[in-house]
Formats: sequence, structure tokens, C-alpha cells
Amino acid sequence: MPKTKKAKPDKATKKQQKTKQEMRQPEATGPGGPDEKELDFARAWVEFPDPADDEQVFRCDLTWLTSRWNCIFGSGCQGIQAGRADDGCCTLGAHFSDKDDEKRVAGHVARLTPELWQFHDVGTKTGWVGVDEDGERQTRRWEGSCIFQNRPGFAGGMGCSLHILALKEGKEPLETKPDVCWQLPVRRTYDWIERPDDTRVLQISIGEYDRRGWGPGGHDLHWWCTSATSAHGAGEPVYVSYRPELIELMGKEAYDRLTELCEQRLASLLPMAPHPADPA
Repeated sequence: MPKTKKAKPDKATKKQQKTKQEMRQPEATGPGGPDEKELDFARAWVEFPDPADDEQVFRCDLTWLTSRWNCIFGSGCQGIQAGRADDGCCTLGAHFSDKDDEKRVAGHVARLTPELWQFHDVGTKTGWVGVDEDGERQTRRWEGSCIFQNRPGFAGGMGCSLHILALKEGKEPLETKPDVCWQLPVRRTYDWIERPDDTRVLQISIGEYDRRGWGPGGHDLHWWCTSATSAHGAGEPVYVSYRPELIELMGKEAYDRLTELCEQRLASLLPMAPHPADPA
């Protein structure tokens, strides 16, 4: 795995933010779902040097990473667009982070079969890549959502066909899906920090991809899971359930250090700043 600092900013995330503005509902002013908590609350952050690179530091949101969030797609997810709960967060399709991301996904698409992918005939005959109004490439939208999303009732299984392919082949879904898809709802951002002694370090923040992560239209999503109590009933905290994704985002050594810090927090009798959507 290359050094984290060589990774490009999450371009796919930025494009997802722009596309989200298509769905804006100006009258909305805050969280849409009745089970969503407010966006602003106390958070506990920890900062530590990257064990694998002395020019980097990690800044991690322990409130989020030790929370009991889990994906409830197909079992209570209300979807980001009203009337399309079965889409989850797939309504907009997914922008590719770069050419390498698209090329990697293409290699896995080539192994999809009609038994795994509901729209295999459409995708193979007329294409599975689309472009937005700015000419940026993304997974094609078909019948109102991502072309790779199998709809309810499909014999091969509901949900992302690329995700289903990974599980069938014994892979992690992050290997087959576009970057922006497997990273959600963890958000990675970068900031160069100038220290008083004239040294610079790259600060890599790992936190919650809340409504604001979607950009200006984020407040107007029909529903978003990270702040919803209905999505905070998992047996394992996020740093455990998202272990493969976090290792890909941080590197193994940094993830191991993060695990130590998360376990110390959970061992506390009264951990500071719990996530408000977590069960009491």
C-alpha cells in the first residue's frame, strides 16, 4: 500500500457533493428523518503520529469510530431520496475518484453474470458508465438509481451487484466497488499543518461522513443514517466492523494504534462525548 499522503483527495466525494445539489429542497432546514439527531454535538478526537510515516499524523473521531452504527440497507433504511427507500444511498450513482478507480471497477464488472447483475443486458450492450453535467464520469443511472443496484425481488439478491460479487468470491467489497461507495460513511480529509518550528506534517482526519459531507445539499437529504438512532444498534463498534476499510484508508500500523485508543476509550467507565444516536 502506498503512503497515505500520496493518495489523492477524495475526488469522487467532491463530485457526489455537487450532484447532490440536484435534489435540493430549499424549504428543508435540518435532519429530515424523525429518528435523526442534530448535527452538532460534543465529539472526542484523538491525534497520533503515523507509525509508518513520521511526516503524517492522524486525527480520528473516537465518538464516531466507537459508536454502534451499522448499515441497515434493506432493513429499515429510508434512502436519501423520498419515495426511494430501496435505493439506500445509491440513487445518484457513484463518481469515480480517478481513472485507476474506474479501471479497477471495470475489471470486476467483466466478471458479473446475469445471475448476479439484474441489468447485465443493459450494461453490457449500452454501457455502465455515465457522465454528469460537468462531463465527470460515474456509474450510469438506470431507472432512477445506479445501474449496479439490483432491485427488490431479483433472484440474485437485492443491493449492489458488485458487493454481491465480492462476497461470492470471498473478497472484501472494497475490492470491487467504486472508492466512494466503500468509503461511506467514513470520511477521510487532508490538511497540511505548519508547526511553530517551521516543519510541516500532513494531518489525515478520519471521521463521520454526516450530512455535511455531501456538501451544500446535504441538509436536504430525505434521510441520512449516521445520525439516525435506527442505524445505531450494532453489536460491534465502527472501528471493528469497518476494519478492512479503515486499514485501506490508514494503513495497518496506524489502524492497530487506532484500535488501541478505541479500546482504551471503551474501557473507560464514563467515556466522554458518546454519539447521541447510540443506544443509551
